Amino acid sequence: MKMKFSKFFSMVVVLSMVVGSVSVFAGGARASSGKTKIGVSMPTQSLQRWNQDGANMKSQLEAAGYQVDLQYANNEVPTQVSQIENMITGGAKVLVIAAIDGFSLTEVLKEAKAKNIPVIAYDRLIMNSDAVNYYASFDNFRVGTFQGTYIETKLNLKTAAGPFNIELVTGDSADNNVNFFFNGALSILKPYIDSGKVKVLSGQTTLAQAATLNWSTEESQKRFENIITSVGYGPSGVKLDAVLCSNDSTANGVTNALVNAGYTRANFPILTGQDCDKPSVKNMNAGIQAMSVFKDTRTLAGKVVEMVNALAKGDAPPVNDTQTYNNGTGIIPSFLCDPIVVEPKDIQAALIDSGYYTLADIQ
Repeated sequence: MKMKFSKFFSMVVVLSMVVGSVSVFAGGARASSGKTKIGVSMPTQSLQRWNQDGANMKSQLEAAGYQVDLQYANNEVPTQVSQIENMITGGAKVLVIAAIDGFSLTEVLKEAKAKNIPVIAYDRLIMNSDAVNYYASFDNFRVGTFQGTYIETKLNLKTAAGPFNIELVTGDSADNNVNFFFNGALSILKPYIDSGKVKVLSGQTTLAQAATLNWSTEESQKRFENIITSVGYGPSGVKLDAVLCSNDSTANGVTNALVNAGYTRANFPILTGQDCDKPSVKNMNAGIQAMSVFKDTRTLAGKVVEMVNALAKGDAPPVNDTQTYNNGTGIIPSFLCDPIVVEPKDIQAALIDSGYYTLADIQ
């Protein structure tokens, strides 16, 4: 009985949070074109994945009959704030936002709440704002556990004597997802670090030390070049067994640093990633990057369209998590899509046969 009541209570909480959001559609408010306008705010076009996210979102929302205002903010918080303000004043009836800095949108979203405009945080949770109604993402802690488990398996950490040398690289600390990626990976790797079987010779083991501003390839490369120099890693120097990288952009920076230091396919350390960006898929084919976690943005875009459609009909959007994601004002009802591990052997089935890429894209 207790479990049934708990589930019922969770449903009541979720439904109660959408009542205000649903009301914006009740009067049939429409954009001047006759179509409901949806504002979509993406952080940057400098990373492949956000171009794909934006394009998938726009095409699927337009196919569902909506007018879409898609904006990219060039990784500049003031630009994103201004664009969101324009979406609000321009008649957007729902906002879908992938935040540059999850802590910097509190004030502008007060305007959205005042106008009863529902806000869906897209892939990055927006923090400290009670205007956020829903969160759509992937299971980001699981992404980290995939990466940590991959290293554990490939180095045979459960039974091998070791010690093994690894280094840690994650993303921008302003992105709340970093906590899930990094902590997910360390939930697997930290016991080995604590026991001494795995060593981080740079001493950079905290999230703050491993962070990369804006998930930048260039910043990642600079930091890793410094690590190589300070520790003495190299094909004929100190052995480097693995590098945990939270995404492909940072992995590409590490790859550049390692190649410049003389590493080749024959002696490349195990290198993880995320997003299956084209350069990283090419690197997997070349035998340098070992794996990437694939998050099919078509699936995530489709789920957001379902959420928007539900709001438009006065229904509660689909969610599958009402416990995990607290943005500082309370739990945000979320839908988490499933990521998958892609190694070189999986590229054909996961990326080509699925239509995500053509063969020419990754050759």
